Amino acid sequence: MMLSARHILVRHEYEAKDLLKKLKEGKSFEELAKDFSLCPSGTRGGDLGEFPKGRMVPAFEKALVQLKSGEISGIVKTQFGYHLIQRK
Repeated sequence: MMLSARHILVRHEYEAKDLLKKLKEGKSFEELAKDFSLCPSGTRGGDLGEFPKGRMVPAFEKALVQLKSGEISGIVKTQFGYHLIQRK
């Protein structure tokens, strides 16, 4: 099974909360990823492309598979920081 997602990665929970608020206000996921994500994928609007199930850390993947296409997750904490995930 192949998955596809965008994400925004930040160091602190308060940053993730602020970004989630901006997303709920209608701000562009891609633009926020470019401006704030610590992940190199941020330059591509957070686009992680396609990847096989089992490739991402468990907390990230668990949140991703619960989303429908286009939906955005709540804050997901992993060893890398705090993520906001959008299923593509």
